[in-house]
Amino acid sequence: MGEKVHVTFEPVQRAVECEKGEILIDVARRVGIHINASCGGSGVCGKCRIQIEHGRVAGEKSEKISSSDFDKGVRLACSSTVTENVTVRIPLSSSMQKGGLSDGVIGRHRALEHHFDIEELRREGIFFPPVEKVALELPPTSLTDNMADAGRIVQGLKNQYDEHGLIISLAVLRKIRKALREKDFNVTVTLARPVHPSGKTHVVNIQSGNWVNRIFGIAVDIGTTTVWGQLIDLHTGRILANAGDYNGQISYGEDVISRIIYAEKPKGAELMQELVVTTINKIIARLLVEADIDRDEIDSITIAANTTMTHLFLSLEPHNIRRAPYVPVSTFFPPIRATDLGLQLSSHAIALLYPAISSYVGGDIVAGVMGSGMYRTNKLTLYIDIGTNAEIVIGSREWLVCAACSAGPAFEGGGITFGMRAADGAITDFGIDPGTFEPMNITIGRKPPVGICGSGLLIIVAALFEKGIIDQRGRFRRDVATPRIREGKSGFEYVLVWQDEAGIDSDIAINEVDISNFIRAKAAIYAGVKTLIEEVGLSVSDLEQIILAGAFGSYIDLDSAMTVGLLPEFDPGRVLYVGNGSLMGARMSELSNHIRQDVVEVVQRMTSFELSEVANFKEQYVASLFLPHTDISLFPKIGMRLNNGESVDKS
Repeated sequence: MGEKVHVTFEPVQRAVECEKGEILIDVARRVGIHINASCGGSGVCGKCRIQIEHGRVAGEKSEKISSSDFDKGVRLACSSTVTENVTVRIPLSSSMQKGGLSDGVIGRHRALEHHFDIEELRREGIFFPPVEKVALELPPTSLTDNMADAGRIVQGLKNQYDEHGLIISLAVLRKIRKALREKDFNVTVTLARPVHPSGKTHVVNIQSGNWVNRIFGIAVDIGTTTVWGQLIDLHTGRILANAGDYNGQISYGEDVISRIIYAEKPKGAELMQELVVTTINKIIARLLVEADIDRDEIDSITIAANTTMTHLFLSLEPHNIRRAPYVPVSTFFPPIRATDLGLQLSSHAIALLYPAISSYVGGDIVAGVMGSGMYRTNKLTLYIDIGTNAEIVIGSREWLVCAACSAGPAFEGGGITFGMRAADGAITDFGIDPGTFEPMNITIGRKPPVGICGSGLLIIVAALFEKGIIDQRGRFRRDVATPRIREGKSGFEYVLVWQDEAGIDSDIAINEVDISNFIRAKAAIYAGVKTLIEEVGLSVSDLEQIILAGAFGSYIDLDSAMTVGLLPEFDPGRVLYVGNGSLMGARMSELSNHIRQDVVEVVQRMTSFELSEVANFKEQYVASLFLPHTDISLFPKIGMRLNNGESVDKS
């Protein structure tokens, strides 16, 4: 054992003991204190800035910190070694704030979930959950009727409900004798239905008395950043509670690649699994309290997640997901006892996981396709979920194709000097006075600005372009008469907020490197959409509707998205917003075993394209590295608007 020292973290006022020589960010991670580290603590992103208030830490000066800030005690937590008792302040910009936590259902647009809701399930006669409770009134035993207790259950299910080929678990066998005799042979049996109609139905629980109206399930979306859950009354279809939290893995990197790299370390995979399970268990506890439901009353939990998150949740080695030819361990997953995964539910609760398509088109996208009803419509539809990766699905009830393209973290605040997640103080809306070039910043919570979230970044770039402050390459025009355009450390920049108006100790600006990162991200998405459409012999004009999913999709300003060339020009009236499509799909599967049966067929007929192997993708990407595109004829409305106002400079 080494020498012990203490670290006090402010403003949370928490003092923790650690060994002398520990890295500061590792100390914070170990005790559950979050410090932003987009790069997973490799020193690349510069997001884990902290302020040393008392004491000293060892470590070399980082190029991410200016000399003046270094002299004031600013350090990077990932490269600071604890050598003595020290007090550390975590700035607002480096912390994980709860204020902006959103499931993506309430945003700039109202999510439209009527495409496949509970009433439709009832109308179509497919409202039957994967678990079902049935009441049995059985004759008591006697000298002339001394059939075994289990046989009596099986016979009763056959006579009263025409159930055949049942499998009774050992756990249920251990409960049968007592349950039958507590209420004079009146019992409630819980049945778990198979995915395939030819499969076996399992008897997973037995209760004395009649409990058929008390059947509940949980739907969970495991996102890379956030985890969301809903508690559902499987008898009525009502959502009884919602809860969410940041994924506990986030302190080890904000993208899936960082998580995979960490999982490859000794005991790394076990830690990743423990962290996400702990997050889910916290959410389950909150759901149960909010709905006033007993833990033992939860009979099933359906989980949707991207391929990497699913692997980490199941403790499957994700190593080859990030290496060509990008092969996951599995894309289909059997029903699993929830307790075997560490979930704090009753031993009879079944965990059901959405299947994936490939390494980068996961169960979250499959769940969105199922929940939105895209796979059942005759309309040619583009479904897109924009995040660090943009997952794209095109098709209808006749056929489906999909692909994923790496957009990078720009839309979630990563790779942007003052980028942040959507939390209090994040600039989320923006405007420019055309005469003075002065900005109007709107922040989440109407708090003093502390950074720029993804939806705000989109609007800022679109406004700068439309007002002629930046050209098609994202370069600032040098002839614009405003002191807000100046030369900074990363080239020219536009000051959004002066220091005396900001919620942090500096000006907040957007620079040419930030805009370049944004353009690369938007180019990847547009090129992915265009390539996938052309690979199936169609054009953008053939699309009949666009479905936008995810938190960014709910907050996206559609006009800005088309102005910069993130999305193709399209009639806004044909754009639908489904919010958290992954969570919606998980909920629908909790309510309908028919959807669980459909999903197998949908996954098997969905063709996946690896865009990096499609020759046309690189050409499309390069052509998209302009605002909105090198070919302005693809955006006729934007071109007309620009030509009527400011000129478009392609030099």
